[in-house]
Amino acid sequence: MSQADPTRIAAFFDLDKTVIARSSALAFTRPFYDGGLLSRRTMLRSAIAQLQFLLAAADADNVDRLRKHVTDMSTGWNAAQVRAIVAETLDDVVRPVVFPEALELIEQHKESGHDVVLISASGIEMVEPIGELLGVDIVRASIMRVVDGHYSGDLDFYCYGDEKATVVEELATEHGYDLSRCYAYSDSVTDLPMLDAVGRPAVVNPDKALRRRAVESGWETLDFATPAAATRRPSPTTVGRTALCATGIGAITAAAVYYHHLQARHLRVHAA
Repeated sequence: MSQADPTRIAAFFDLDKTVIARSSALAFTRPFYDGGLLSRRTMLRSAIAQLQFLLAAADADNVDRLRKHVTDMSTGWNAAQVRAIVAETLDDVVRPVVFPEALELIEQHKESGHDVVLISASGIEMVEPIGELLGVDIVRASIMRVVDGHYSGDLDFYCYGDEKATVVEELATEHGYDLSRCYAYSDSVTDLPMLDAVGRPAVVNPDKALRRRAVESGWETLDFATPAAATRRPSPTTVGRTALCATGIGAITAAAVYYHHLQARHLRVHAA
C-alpha cells in the first residue's frame, strides 16, 4: 500500500456541466444516428433528454433517468463501432462545448505538477477519448457490460455518488495522493461524496443544493460562461427540419423550441 506523499496532489474533475456544457453520454447522438445506431425518433428523444439534463438539477432521480435512457438506447450496439464513431467525431462534437475556464483550470493544475483526474458517470467509451482530448492524466467512468461484442444494457460499474469517492480513495492509495491537499470540482450535489473526500473542494456552476452547501462550508464557487455552441437556438420556422437533421446541440435546441410551440398551442386550444 502506498503512503500519502505530501508532494503528490491530484485535481479530480467531474465532466458534465463542469468541464463540458452538456451531457457527454448524449453528446454523440447525431454521429450515432449517422452511423446507423439510432432511429430518427430515438435521436429526438435523446435531444429531449439532453434538454432535460441541461435545464434540471442533477439530482439522483434525474441522473438515474438519464442513465436508464442511455443504457436502454445502447442495448445491442456494437461496442467497437461506438468507439470508432467517438474517435472519428470527437473533436467536432466535444471541443465546441468545453468551458474555456475549465481548460485554463486544468492547465493551471498541470503546470503546478498536479495529476488531473476525470471522473464521470458517463460511459468510458466517451469519457476516455474526451480525457485524451483534454490532456488529463487519469480517467475513471462507468463501464457498460459487453457480451459477444455488443452492449447488454447492464452496467459492470456505475461511477456515481459514493462510488466516485471510492474511486478517489483508491487512486489516492495507488498513487500516494495526500487527499487533504487535493482538489475536486463538480456542479452537482450528487458529487458531495467526492467533494467531501478532498481538502480543497470547489463547485462549478452548482445546482441550488450544492451552492447552498458550498456557502455553508466556505467552498470556492466558480461560475463558467456557457460556450456559444451550447446556447445556439434555431429559428422556429425551421424547427421541424432541424429536429431531425441538426447536429449535437442543434437537435437539443430544436427540441426545446418544438416543445415550446406544443405548449403554446395547448394553451391556445384550452383558452378558446
